[in-house]
Amino acid sequence: MSLPFRPYSKEEQVRKVRTKPTQRQMGDISNKVDKHLKQRSGGLCEVRHLCKGAQATERAHTIGRRIIPHKTTVDDLFHACNACHLWLDREPAGIRFKRSVLEIGTTTYLKGLSR
Repeated sequence: MSLPFRPYSKEEQVRKVRTKPTQRQMGDISNKVDKHLKQRSGGLCEVRHLCKGAQATERAHTIGRRIIPHKTTVDDLFHACNACHLWLDREPAGIRFKRSVLEIGTTTYLKGLSR
């Protein structure tokens, strides 16, 4: 017994639905997470290393967007000014700071710190 030959069109071949999110989608920041982050920070830089609490304009990941193993949550982010964001990403002391936050497991503790 042979199976009938049933070719299908190119449209049917490429109509697959991806079930696993891409790495870019996992690093994206949803509106809900962004709103919670802004509420937590009050619009001020949470890192406060170089600026002493300037207006926050950027969102910095504690884990790089290209390697984050889950969808971005508010605990994966800092609300930071440009200078502090660059410090976090480029300076050895900033990278160590991000690693120490990763060991704690949350950035929410920053709210209670006064520097």
